[in-house]
Amino acid sequence: MNDDCAIDVRGMTKRFGGLTAVDRIDLQVRAGQICGFLGPNGSGKTTFIRMLCGLLRPDSGSGTCLGLDVVTQSAAIKRQVGYMTQRFSFYDDLSIAENLDFVARMYCMQNRRAAVDESIERLGLTGRRNQLAGELSGGWKQRLALAACMIHKPRLLLLDEPTAGVDPRARREFWEEIHRLAAEGLTFLIATHYMDEAERCHRLAFILSGILLVHGSPAEVIGRSGLTTWAVAGPDLAGLAGQLQGRPGIEQVVAFGTTLHVSGADAGALEQAIASFRAAPYEWHRTASGLEDVFIQLMETPNGGTPCS
Repeated sequence: MNDDCAIDVRGMTKRFGGLTAVDRIDLQVRAGQICGFLGPNGSGKTTFIRMLCGLLRPDSGSGTCLGLDVVTQSAAIKRQVGYMTQRFSFYDDLSIAENLDFVARMYCMQNRRAAVDESIERLGLTGRRNQLAGELSGGWKQRLALAACMIHKPRLLLLDEPTAGVDPRARREFWEEIHRLAAEGLTFLIATHYMDEAERCHRLAFILSGILLVHGSPAEVIGRSGLTTWAVAGPDLAGLAGQLQGRPGIEQVVAFGTTLHVSGADAGALEQAIASFRAAPYEWHRTASGLEDVFIQLMETPNGGTPCS
């Protein structure tokens, strides 16, 4: 096991009857890193997160979380991990301060009042401490949830789609806070569907049908895909897309504003496929493939994912 890793697990597997929700996942995340955990709904992200924080026992696999054995020391792991669930799970008829005090009681924290006050101040909730949780907007509910999962001073935060339904400004403020905390040494594993959020992570892990397909920095993930992308502008792009779809060498045709992105894993075959269309009134140019292009490719060709560490 790597002493620098907050998460260092191998072969993690979880089955529910005949369904293998998580299939032999190896994952390493260094202390102080932000790891984006991506994949479609039902891919196994939440199940894996729950195994890490001790809420589910793996059927097989081994490793450590914060230096503690994920199988035999799950109770100790729970005390050092903060888990932010997909859904807002606090009492609507209690105030922010009362909800945080309840969480502090659950962790049997001494000097709860000071812990609540510190958490409220740190997350900028001072002016709303007496406001009922049910009256908060999505962004303020998010801050309350983050304050609650940090009140016991964890070393690792596991966040399950924390910005779903939150407006862009609140999402940006949330990510600024995440990077500030990571700079202080806190480690994050964040499940998200947003590609702009994925680009803000130090490392990424993409899971599909319980299998980890790729793991690396955003640049590594894009580079390892081998995907080539052309952008085309001109009239009747919808009609052009219909002509391009399904041609040998073309794997994706996606609208991006006033252009189409046309992508394929074989650069030569792709260029041959678009050759007859590279004339007026269309303008073509090579463009960098994005994370969205790469992850669509992984979803459509799951055997093409190559792990990178």
